[in-house]
Amino acid sequence: MPWPRPLFHPSCRRAASSLLASAAPPCSDPGTSFLSWRDHQRPHTMEPGGPSWKCCVEDLLYWRDPRRSGAVFAGLLSLLLALTQYSVVSVFSYLALAMLALTITYRIYKAILKSIQKSDSGHPFKAYLDKDISVTQEGAKRITDAALPYVNHTTCSLQRLILVQDLVDSLKLAVCAWLTTYVGAIFNGLTLIILAVICLFSVPVIYEKYQAQIDQYVGLVRKQFDDVMAKVQAKIPGGKRKAE
Repeated sequence: MPWPRPLFHPSCRRAASSLLASAAPPCSDPGTSFLSWRDHQRPHTMEPGGPSWKCCVEDLLYWRDPRRSGAVFAGLLSLLLALTQYSVVSVFSYLALAMLALTITYRIYKAILKSIQKSDSGHPFKAYLDKDISVTQEGAKRITDAALPYVNHTTCSLQRLILVQDLVDSLKLAVCAWLTTYVGAIFNGLTLIILAVICLFSVPVIYEKYQAQIDQYVGLVRKQFDDVMAKVQAKIPGGKRKAE
């Protein structure tokens, strides 16, 4: 009885083998699985200092999960609106009382249920009590390292602007400060924070939807502003920037 014919031609098998070899994960360990290769290709968003928190904030602001974004937005807005009517001490005291009322009631309910059923279910919040929420030295160093460039940039910019290293930039700061006095006369700080929260949860979505139109108008406004600043800079003695 003759041997059965191979299913594929040898040249086809060689081509398939070379294709699989090119798609295989480049690693020196022959025991590396496809799962580890996939994890290697995926961005490490959960590593310390990685962009995981940025992705979470972006998902909140762009309403990727409407339920979560709505809960965060409603909570922040309710807290800020409560602060407009009551003092900070009163608001946080009422929040603490509400949380304690919930946890104590649930704790007593579980204790009664445990005594009736004669079971040893343990503490109802044991899973949360076992979690370590303390800040480690590595975590504190990571936060400090992340904040340090922003702090240095802010202090250096203020030094440059206040000591008039560049006259045009210092004049821009003066104009912004002058306009801010009118804003402060109309709104207080808490109202500005409420408006900022509303803008944070609405502007990114609107910009994502109408990006082309907004970019066009912003470009026109920026061009007009640059033209005006160039004219002002040309008329001010010593206002020209030195060529770098």
